[in-house]
Amino acid sequence: MRRWPMLLVLLGAGAAQAGRPCEDKPLRPEQVERGMGLALTTARQLDASGAEVVLLARAGQDLGKYGLQWSHLGFAYRDGSGGDRTRPVWRVLHKLNQCGTARSDLYRQGLGEFFMDRPYRYEAAFVVLTPALQQALLPLLHDNAQLPRLHEPRYNMVAYPWGGGYQQSNQWALETLALAADAQNRSRALAQGWLKARGYQPSDLRLSTATRLGARIGMANVTFDDHPSARRFAGHIETVTVDSIFAWLPRAGLGGAMQEVKEQ
Repeated sequence: MRRWPMLLVLLGAGAAQAGRPCEDKPLRPEQVERGMGLALTTARQLDASGAEVVLLARAGQDLGKYGLQWSHLGFAYRDGSGGDRTRPVWRVLHKLNQCGTARSDLYRQGLGEFFMDRPYRYEAAFVVLTPALQQALLPLLHDNAQLPRLHEPRYNMVAYPWGGGYQQSNQWALETLALAADAQNRSRALAQGWLKARGYQPSDLRLSTATRLGARIGMANVTFDDHPSARRFAGHIETVTVDSIFAWLPRAGLGGAMQEVKEQ
């Protein structure tokens, strides 16, 4: 991941990816322009929403064959901790996989860097969380000591939603949201139980044996050994997706309808 002077990464280190291809080629000028343009448009819509915390998604990969629109999300929040407190900026906290490995870290970025990862589509989407949930999340998002509380560094792109051996990026965000919503969710197991009780339903990806075998052999960040055997051998791979989270939040009374951001 490239470092832009005005967009400092505060957590983690090294190249990383989530919901996008992992490449090390220099960005073309038009990619920089489009990424920064999308960041500016997103900031304007987030400002207009009146929110302090939202869940923000990008389209890093084409997941249309799985019926999915968005690949990766993080928490976007207003940050007035800089030099000019009268003009807060939007920051994004999210989990990224270290390229070519099965490890991950948490990152704090500006909107520009969030959209500088060669997205499949220069579009974004966000859900404004309820005021109570926003207020519960804000102190947590500023607390570097508490943020990793439910973070599992062993990364699996298709981690089983109700397991503890691995964790993918969207799963960390969802479990951390559960922690903020109820302080009793002090472990991943408790957070997952809370999500189940409130009707969260993961996406069911239909993957053939050949697809699973190819991914397992060729990608360090993909494994299926945490999924129930009967479901896995039948080609049912359940995992946490942006689309499933965005569909669940209004049902659970924790957020509003998804709002899309188009490139201008």
